[in-house]
Amino acid sequence: MALNQPIIDRARSEGRTVLNEVEAKQLFKKAGINVVETRLAASKKEAVSISRELGLPVALKIASPDIVHKSDAGGVRLGLGTADDVGKAYDDILAAVKKKHPGAKIQGVAVQKMARPGLEVIVGMSRDEQFGPVLMFGLGGVLVEVLKDVSFRLVPLTERDAAEMVREIKGYPLLEGYRGQEAVDISYLEGLLLKVSAFVEHNPALKELDLNPIFAYSDGALAVDARVILEEDRH
Repeated sequence: MALNQPIIDRARSEGRTVLNEVEAKQLFKKAGINVVETRLAASKKEAVSISRELGLPVALKIASPDIVHKSDAGGVRLGLGTADDVGKAYDDILAAVKKKHPGAKIQGVAVQKMARPGLEVIVGMSRDEQFGPVLMFGLGGVLVEVLKDVSFRLVPLTERDAAEMVREIKGYPLLEGYRGQEAVDISYLEGLLLKVSAFVEHNPALKELDLNPIFAYSDGALAVDARVILEEDRH
């Protein structure tokens, strides 16, 4: 599945290699990966309007190519249940981000509907200079930074690779349903890894990507945050 070229062309024409979250999710959606519908608001009024269209409650997140860790920058507000909450959160996010990152380029604020909670997992990719693209899977959210419980395989993945990646992590019992917790759809996660692998394989413009967290359920999975970094345009 080839990339959505207009998104890439626009980013490169603006001198960007980092896509905003809305752009990244559009790419993943085209690749057949379930993502939370997310739209970019350029003003408080637009954020309130989008939140009503998507249906409250919603989450707001700063959209900036210069800010990787949005939460650390004060750029995330969750569970906003009213239009007033959305408007206040929009102002608060901009104020917090401008204070912590005064030089950051701000494209707006991403608005997305709150997703049903699930077990958090991560799928990521980076390019090794010698071996090429390497896919990663593990427990997601902040756990990936604390536990570093992840597995790796070279792209392209086989079905066996995907099955092994899921089962290699120490947290695999959580996926099976630990101490009464609902088991997640492991075969769906295997298929998700294969989709991301195929997406990466056919798109050499991708340098790095992260889907984190992905909420894994008993009946599928849903990516609620996404990051894409492109290779520099050498033309």
